Amino acid sequence: MDVMSTDYGIFLLRLALAALFAAHALLKLRVFTIAGTMAFFRSIGLPSWLAPVTIAMELAGAAALFLGIAPRIAALLLVPLILGTILTVHGKNGWLFTNQNGGWEFPAFWAATLFALALLGDGAFVLVPSSIILPH
Repeated sequence: MDVMSTDYGIFLLRLALAALFAAHALLKLRVFTIAGTMAFFRSIGLPSWLAPVTIAMELAGAAALFLGIAPRIAALLLVPLILGTILTVHGKNGWLFTNQNGGWEFPAFWAATLFALALLGDGAFVLVPSSIILPH
């Protein structure tokens, strides 16, 4: 496989991850609402202020991945967010995401793809290369 194909493959991975983060942020904003998301966070023992922070992280992460703004770094910064969903929401529901309230299968895969992106590189169509922020 040539470098050009690899860069386009990484770009496709970035777009897919960006779409997932944008969809989850918009779900919290438009369907559950900020107030509803804050209430949910409280119900699982998290501080309610963490809800808008989570939404902001999802939106910022989606934008960074989509636009190619330090994508490797963005991917690494999003990993704790996804691991947090396993620890606070999905972990107790078993492995399969089809289990009631969703198991941790999908978030684990999501975290693995973020790690893979961080290891693979920025890919094609990058506005701000990660190497500007974290030189090799």
